[in-house]
Amino acid sequence: MQQRQALLESEISRIGKRHTHPGRPRSIEDVAYQDDVIAVLRKTLQGADLPNMLFYGPPGTGKTSTILAAARELYGADMFRDRVLELNASDERGIQVIRDKVKNFAQLSAGGTRPDGKPCPPFKIIILDEADSMTQPAQAALRRTMEKQSKTTRFCLICNYVSRIIEPITSRCSKFRFKPLANEILLKRLKEICEKENVKCDEKGLEVILDTSEGDMRKAITTLQSASRLKLGDTIVQQDIYEISGVIPSEWIDKLMAACQSSSYEKLEAIVKEMMLEGHSAGQILIQVFDSVIPSTDLNDKQKSVICERIAVADKCLQDGADEYLQVMDVCTVIMWQKGH
Repeated sequence: MQQRQALLESEISRIGKRHTHPGRPRSIEDVAYQDDVIAVLRKTLQGADLPNMLFYGPPGTGKTSTILAAARELYGADMFRDRVLELNASDERGIQVIRDKVKNFAQLSAGGTRPDGKPCPPFKIIILDEADSMTQPAQAALRRTMEKQSKTTRFCLICNYVSRIIEPITSRCSKFRFKPLANEILLKRLKEICEKENVKCDEKGLEVILDTSEGDMRKAITTLQSASRLKLGDTIVQQDIYEISGVIPSEWIDKLMAACQSSSYEKLEAIVKEMMLEGHSAGQILIQVFDSVIPSTDLNDKQKSVICERIAVADKCLQDGADEYLQVMDVCTVIMWQKGH
């Protein structure tokens, strides 16, 4: 047991030494693809005032990284902890926390000079990450604090769904939408990481990572990291990414769609059972069936809309804990019915 513990500690220490570069961008210039936000923050770094901000968009597009990088540049490493309060969804953020912790931090005054002599803005920054998970009363309490402490504090709210933030808060913030990252940007970053980390990954493998990440930089990097751990120095290929990310190889989806075309319920049942026994997730099957149905030329728009509605209903049933096999069979029999009429 002690020997295993020692081996584990030495491995962690080795990995720690290798990964000396920071995971997040250290300056706003390193943030990829979000030009509008960077332009506003660059002006702030040059001395302009910073508005209250609301960052929204899909996961892994750089929302938290951007504001943390800007705060580091504004305050420097020494003052960063004193001037920035970051609350995440994992922290307690009910109405009492907004009234006590956030309000108390917001009331503290802030000077305009850093320890290294450089000027810095005379305000603090409160970052509320995943603000869309805050309760309505907590958001309402925050509204008043934002108004009263506007001289000494700036708020940056980060969320995936802007519709879940109450109107009085959104009207007090400059809204910035973070776009899903373009494939070229993701590919450039992944190749950069492969080069610095000595990871070998072929072009098809990288293409699959881009397809599965859907513009999410965090997901793309995590997939690449998992694959490199799996292969331990060997070249990462397409099949490895399929295994790690849970994506079903296209041959399986082709076989499933062919079974739907055949009008044979027995064939369909056999292929769905086989896919379930292979351990493929029903949610992933529905995603890939949807991607296969939409560009299909065998179906008209009305048939596609019937199938998509059934996929949506099955997805909701799966979220509620329904049986995976039955939901996939339900969707596939609808496809079979639509293809046969």
